[in-house]
Amino acid sequence: MSLARIREFATWEPVLGLLWEANWERLAEPGGFVAGQAGRWGFSLPLSPSRPRPGRAAQVKDRPDKFDVMRELSGLVADAGVEEIALMAEISAGGRAVLRLMEPNTAVSAGIGSAHPGALILVEGAVPEPWRRLPEPSPGAVPAPSADPVELERLLRERLPRDVGASEAEIAAAEARLGVELPAELMALYRVTGAPRRASGPEQRYEDLEQQAMAVGCELFPLDRVYVADAASRPAPWQHGATAAVHTAPDAAVQQLVGSPGWIVFGDTGGGDRIALDLTPGPGGHIGQVIVIDHEQNAGAGLVAASLTDLVCRRTSRGGGGTEGPSPVAHVNRACLQSIEAAAHPGLEVLSLGVWSGEPFRLAPVLGLPRLRTLSAYPGTLADPLEIGQLEHLEFLELAPEDWRVLLDAKAVPPSLKACAVETRQHHHPLEITELSNEILALWGRPPITWTTLEGDLAG
Repeated sequence: MSLARIREFATWEPVLGLLWEANWERLAEPGGFVAGQAGRWGFSLPLSPSRPRPGRAAQVKDRPDKFDVMRELSGLVADAGVEEIALMAEISAGGRAVLRLMEPNTAVSAGIGSAHPGALILVEGAVPEPWRRLPEPSPGAVPAPSADPVELERLLRERLPRDVGASEAEIAAAEARLGVELPAELMALYRVTGAPRRASGPEQRYEDLEQQAMAVGCELFPLDRVYVADAASRPAPWQHGATAAVHTAPDAAVQQLVGSPGWIVFGDTGGGDRIALDLTPGPGGHIGQVIVIDHEQNAGAGLVAASLTDLVCRRTSRGGGGTEGPSPVAHVNRACLQSIEAAAHPGLEVLSLGVWSGEPFRLAPVLGLPRLRTLSAYPGTLADPLEIGQLEHLEFLELAPEDWRVLLDAKAVPPSLKACAVETRQHHHPLEITELSNEILALWGRPPITWTTLEGDLAG
C-alpha cells in the first residue's frame, strides 16, 4: 500500500507546488524541467525560493514549509521499502504538471543527488574488487608477548567489581552465532563484564557505562552485539567502491582490507569508529591485536594495541599500514598527475582522468597492465575511446555520454565489465541518459530502467 501511495499524484502535489514556486522561470523555458531525488534520509531537489511568479506576490502564511513536506514524503518512501526515488517534473505556466518517477531496479543504483541513474550493475550480485578481497594468510603470526588473559581478567575484576560476566553457555552461543572461536583475551573480558548491570536509573546507567569504558579503553558492546566486520558489513556504492583500492605492505601490522572474517568488533571509540580484535594480521602484526575501523573510510584499519591486555593497560600503538609504495589509484588532471605515463605502473588498479585543458590522452601507457580494473574519464579527456577495448581486465567504466555512444556504435563495450556508469551533468536530460543506459543494460540482458508518469493540475 505504501508503494501504491508513492505512485499517486496527490502524494507529490505539495512537493510539486514547492518546485513550481521555486523554479517557475526554468520550468517556463522550452523543454524546461526540474529533477532530483527524494529519499528516506533526505532530499536533493531545487527548492530554494526564487522571486515570485508574475502577478503573484510572495506568500508566506499559505506556503507549506518545505521541510515539513519533505519529512512526510521521506516517511512514505521509507514505508515503501526503498532508499531513494529519482524524479523529474515538467510544469506549465498554467500549473499542468507531468511527474516522472524512476521505478526501483535491482540493476541500477541510485544516482548521487540527481535524477540520473547511478551505477549500472551488469552482473547480478557483483561487488567491486576490494569487497571480494580476502585476507592473505600470515603463517608466522602469533599473539603478542603482552597478551595475558589471566592478568587481563584480574585487572578488570579489580576495576569493575560490581559487573556481571557472561556465562560459558552465553560465550558458546556467541561463538556459534559468529562462526568463530573467541580469542582467550576476549573471553576473559566478557567473563568479567559480559552482562549489562541492572542500574537504578539513567544517571546511574551512564555512570556504569562510563566506568566500564574507562576500565576497558573503549565503549564496550554487550556480548550479543559483538559482530564480524567482514566486507559485507561495510557497504559502498559501486561508483565509490570501484575507485577504492586496498594494498598491504610487506611490513604492515594490519592488512588493509575492506573487511575480514577475522575482525571481531567488540566496541566503539565513542565517535562511530569500531574497535576490533584482529585474527588475520598483516606480516608485521600479531594475532589478537586491537585495531580501529574508521567509519568514514571505505577500507582499511589502524593499529591500536598489540593485545587486549595492552589496551586495558593503556599501552597503545598507532599506524599499522606499513611502508607506502606506488599508489594503486592514480588521478590524472590539471591539479594532480599531468600524464598517463606518470600514472602507469604494474600495480595500478584505478585510473581517473579528471578536468584537463590540454590535449586528450591516449591510453597506450596503461594497455596491458595486469591489475587495471577501473577507468573513469571526464568528458573530452580520451583521444580515442575505442582504445578502452584493449583494457582486458576492466570491471568498471565511467564515461561521458558521447564516449559511450562511440563504444556502443562500434559494438566495442568491454565484455569484462561487472558495472559501469554514465558521467552526467545537470544539463543532461534524465530520459536521454535512461535511453543510453538501457542500451548498455540490454547487452547483459539486465532489466531496463522504467519511469512511472503521473499527471495533474496544481492551479486548481
